[in-house]
Amino acid sequence: MKKQRIVLTTIALLLTFLSIATPALAASADVTKVESFLKSVIQILVTMAGLVSAGFFVWGGVGYITSSGNPESLDRSKKTIFYSAIGLVIVLGAYVLTNIVSDVATGAFGSN
Repeated sequence: MKKQRIVLTTIALLLTFLSIATPALAASADVTKVESFLKSVIQILVTMAGLVSAGFFVWGGVGYITSSGNPESLDRSKKTIFYSAIGLVIVLGAYVLTNIVSDVATGAFGSN
């Protein structure tokens, strides 16, 4: 039940942020508008992922500090910090990769 609530909250937040992003106008053939829309969506998602990762870093740090020598709590906190770092690296890697693909596509197809 708790996982379902987290998933639904994440989807609701994602839809909220996507509705805020600048819409691309399909009526024109201007590729730069679609490109700027996709870049703004990706930037919003990376920002959200960074904030979530920072929250999990804090959560793991607080758990690490308050573990009071309990090995199970200490191990759980270490895993939280480790997986948060892995998630942040994956998101930043995806951001860099999308920028590279965008630059290559712009060079290959040009812009109007």
